Amino acid sequence: MTNVKKFSKRAAQPLNPEELVEPLISGSRVALARAITLIESQQPTHREAAQQLLQQLLPRTGNSIRIGITGVPGAGKSTFIEAFGKMLVDQGHRVAVLAIDPSSSRTGGSILGDKTRMETLVKEANAFVRPSPTSGTLGGVHKKSRETMLLCEAAGYDVVLIETVGVGQSETAVREMTDFFLLLTLTGAGDELQGMKKGIMELADAIVVHKADGANEAPAKKTVSEFKQILHFIQPATIGWTPVALPVSSYKKMGLEDVWKTIEQFRKLTTESGVFEQTRSQQQKQWFKESVTDALISRFFASSEKKHLMKELEQQVAASELTVEQAVSKLFASSSS
Repeated sequence: MTNVKKFSKRAAQPLNPEELVEPLISGSRVALARAITLIESQQPTHREAAQQLLQQLLPRTGNSIRIGITGVPGAGKSTFIEAFGKMLVDQGHRVAVLAIDPSSSRTGGSILGDKTRMETLVKEANAFVRPSPTSGTLGGVHKKSRETMLLCEAAGYDVVLIETVGVGQSETAVREMTDFFLLLTLTGAGDELQGMKKGIMELADAIVVHKADGANEAPAKKTVSEFKQILHFIQPATIGWTPVALPVSSYKKMGLEDVWKTIEQFRKLTTESGVFEQTRSQQQKQWFKESVTDALISRFFASSEKKHLMKELEQQVAASELTVEQAVSKLFASSSS
């Protein structure tokens, strides 16, 4: 712990990746926070340093259960995460929460208010809450969420919760980086199900009917029954696992233990069948392919000439002077000439 304390005192000073490794794996939340900031930086020198840091930490990653959490508007994702995370910490787990805040499409700004909403959890020594803006990234996650998750694992967090912006078709991105995907919804399944996209339910390993207390307790149980019937007709997201529906009250702390038992059963079953590691391997390959695409786009538009031509072609397409296909052909023809 001496090294951690020394690091905290020097936190304001510039650090290189080598100086972050030891305090991070020793449990310094300051080191972890700074490592994540380094990962999220767009500066070329920072990006290179971040990858050097990750490479050194890779042997210590992969030991957590990665849980994606999404939900319909008003379902109480942050409330659930705080109650669920607090329960896990009390059981001896170390919990990291990557709470993704929506960025403004106009200003790029973000509320970043999850630390305020999780006042109890952030005070726990064995919990780490990190709000990050989506920065316009599809899928309701920051484009560096995967690397952030690895840093948290290297720092010793055995449960990583990823709270997404909300329900939408792009939630597939969250599914492709987590082990277990949890969908939060509310009572009143009739109207709720009419407005819910079938594709979102097909991603879920479990559905939590939240706020199942007081006058909502009986309707919540009815909603759970309706979900169970529907889940029988939906293709499971994970091979060999049948999705479940559970009533939960974060306010009364009811049903939280059932959620965790379900996740533990899921991990045991998929580990024994080999599906757990197979899924992670496929996710790594998908991540690599996405990164290749990102790199190609970035390098293609690295020159000012291509950027200028892109604007000209956009204007011609908008003015109906060129078809989209013709504009694309001209853009790529310029790169080969």
